[in-house]
Amino acid sequence: MTLPDQYKWLLQEPGPKMVLEFLKLYGTHETPGTANNPVIMSWAKELNISWYENDATPWCGLEMGIVAKRAGHPFDPNKLLSALAWANYGVHVDADKAMLGDVLVFQRTGGGHVTLYIGEDSEAFHCGGGNQSDQVDIARIAKSRGYAVRRPIYTEQPPNVRKIILSSTGALSTNEA
Repeated sequence: MTLPDQYKWLLQEPGPKMVLEFLKLYGTHETPGTANNPVIMSWAKELNISWYENDATPWCGLEMGIVAKRAGHPFDPNKLLSALAWANYGVHVDADKAMLGDVLVFQRTGGGHVTLYIGEDSEAFHCGGGNQSDQVDIARIAKSRGYAVRRPIYTEQPPNVRKIILSSTGALSTNEA
């Protein structure tokens, strides 16, 4: 699966590392039926989560955990599968100050959802994450559903961490389970 034209500019970005790691996973999807995608299951193994049994279990936090670990910004493996627990990751950022590579946490029916800030339009964040339509992709999620914005703790913040304004193309995601 290739990035939609609207997001191809990401391929030229030198960082932040979490965005670069997300791009490597873009297009990974659940296996339909009762089989598990071995790639998704390997993330749990890499993160030493032995009790994660299938990719039908919500895996946005798992995807964010593997992205964070590979980028050198790990999160507590006992908490990473709880999307709302990501509200304690890194440092707090006000929603109107969200920038490329920030971790966005949303509320949804039945729990939460965790993604990366790719950009925004007037009503929604453009979010890179896992378990969005059962795959790793970019979805528009209403800003009004926002729960927390967190910035990874950088030794030196990448110079391209900035606010990205995008067009409001595409439907709003309503439930990322």
